Amino acid sequence: MALQASFFPSALSVHKEGKLGGKVKDSAFFGLSLADHTRAEFNPLVRAKKLNTSFAVKAQTTAAAVAAPGLNKAATEGKKVLRKGVVVITGASSGLGLATAKALAETGKWHVVMACRDFLKTEKAAKSAGMAKESYTVMHLDLASLDSVRQFVDNFRRSEMPLDVLVCNAAIYRPTAREPTFTADGYEMSVGVNHLGHFLLARLLLDDLNKSDYPSRRLIILGSITGNTNTLAGNVPPKAGLGDMRGLAGGINGRNGSAMIDGGTFDGAKAYKDSKICNMLTMQEFHRRYNEETGITFASLYPGCIATTGLFREHIPLFRILFPPFQKFITKGFVSEEESGKRLAQVVSDPSLTKSGVYWSWNKASASFENQMSQEASDPEKARKVWEISERLVGLA
Repeated sequence: MALQASFFPSALSVHKEGKLGGKVKDSAFFGLSLADHTRAEFNPLVRAKKLNTSFAVKAQTTAAAVAAPGLNKAATEGKKVLRKGVVVITGASSGLGLATAKALAETGKWHVVMACRDFLKTEKAAKSAGMAKESYTVMHLDLASLDSVRQFVDNFRRSEMPLDVLVCNAAIYRPTAREPTFTADGYEMSVGVNHLGHFLLARLLLDDLNKSDYPSRRLIILGSITGNTNTLAGNVPPKAGLGDMRGLAGGINGRNGSAMIDGGTFDGAKAYKDSKICNMLTMQEFHRRYNEETGITFASLYPGCIATTGLFREHIPLFRILFPPFQKFITKGFVSEEESGKRLAQVVSDPSLTKSGVYWSWNKASASFENQMSQEASDPEKARKVWEISERLVGLA
């Protein structure tokens, strides 16, 4: 049952750069208040009457799973008990996202909001992974639609769950594509989903992160070794490169110019790599603009080569057959989905990984370290330019 954005009228107040704040208005559908329903579902401190509705946001949360910010019900009886952390993970229905959701849920210290496009697929994946029903909530999010991103934010706020960590993990990779495809808003798909959808999501939820009382609030955006040209993998053609960003400034829509950020001829593999440069630049710009003001940790990471992940499902068959053994036995860079999930879970929750503005990697002993990004992926002027153009493209400027 994929949730349709039209079911949930959105009324968000979006603030410009440097101003954290937002509000949502209540709305009703067929005479039932969605806000009342989700308050009853997610907040055990609210005693709302039971509403019979089949279209409300599906949730597996129990009353004890997520209490009001900072305390659970026991606090009202004089016993202070810290609540679970709440983490939103995009693309949590498979691969790295699912492995991370499972790793965090199994600790018993986290409630995972699995933000995914396919509701039923995510439900089945969580069940197959053995995740306890009270450890997660599935919410619909289609990053290829900016309206869907705004609706997700609206629905999440109506749940009255706090937000402690946001993980921008979802990605699409179409290396064999010779012609671009486009998002609902007309942007080239790889950059539209991997970068612009996440950019809007992170900007809108920044205020929610800032309001959290959790000890360590974090915003994590996945990077990639393929977007770093200071590595061997980053020099495999086609190499990532944003150029002067004339294509991005023109809307990467293929109508007013190129569908590529640098204004060049479309290449599906390069479009993905360019989107990952944007992800890493965006993380650094968040750090520069908001870390000192908010205390939120902004980080990126490359968890290792997950050669068996579904990210490669659109690659040629021969590549899918040869790439895993090549990574396992030749480069020795292979990382299982389970191990990569544990690594990302570290960046979410490990007290030793709270430094902001860092791009994390792991050595062969699975020890984390601060990695160096390429000159382009760490260029502050390019980060500023990507930020400002992206603000305009997603309607924040």
